[in-house]
Amino acid sequence: MTLTSKQRAYLKGLASTLDPIFQIGKMSLTPEVTKAVEEAFNRRELIKIAVLKNCMDDPREIAGALADRTHSTVVHVIGKKIVLYKPDKDHPKILLPL
Repeated sequence: MTLTSKQRAYLKGLASTLDPIFQIGKMSLTPEVTKAVEEAFNRRELIKIAVLKNCMDDPREIAGALADRTHSTVVHVIGKKIVLYKPDKDHPKILLPL
């Protein structure tokens, strides 16, 4: 799913008030983290993730890999924070602007 700049800006605004619900540490992206993020998308559409300082991998690469594995979209990566979006197929809670 590709987002327009207007949609991306809208999601960034929503994500600015969110606290990170996952932290990725020195073990980087493990199957357990991927599974936990996938399960979180069952309850939420927008997720913020923090990459800790002891993680040596690039946050942009982690975001891309997570998006591929969870079939979500990277909204943005700023510093060590990642925001991912995956709309609910049946009942979307976040209605994106056109």
